[in-house]
Amino acid sequence: MGRLLKPHGLAGEMVVQLLSDRTERVAKGSVLYHEGGALTVRSSRPHQDRYLVRFDEVSSREQCDALRGRTLTAPPLDDADGYWVHELVGATVVTADGVERGVVESVQANPANDLLVLDGGALVPVTFIVDGPTDGRVTVEVPDGLFELYA
Repeated sequence: MGRLLKPHGLAGEMVVQLLSDRTERVAKGSVLYHEGGALTVRSSRPHQDRYLVRFDEVSSREQCDALRGRTLTAPPLDDADGYWVHELVGATVVTADGVERGVVESVQANPANDLLVLDGGALVPVTFIVDGPTDGRVTVEVPDGLFELYA
């Protein structure tokens, strides 16, 4: 859901790049995880296109330096209207007329819309998903010719 980029100042504040559009992830009291343990958000504020975050467990620039570059994760949120990467990866993409177009290998961040990266190289904007992920399948409605670009 994010990455710890670098210290900001001397008192333990860090620059955090969110990889999620869910800003409540850095709300006071949120618990975020990295490969070395857990961090509890003490405070956060927007800064340019990132966030400046203080964690209860970090109080010095040196501690921030030790965390630099780590990836942050968090438990899934309960959002019936959202798609989660872990649900999409491995799903078979099917068009509305029932044609299987490939398996989702990854989800690529993109400024306009995130993209499903299929095993055959096709890129499908997530906004084209009309159903799923259900039973390992995602149904999409795409403009004519989209998949022919990758044939």
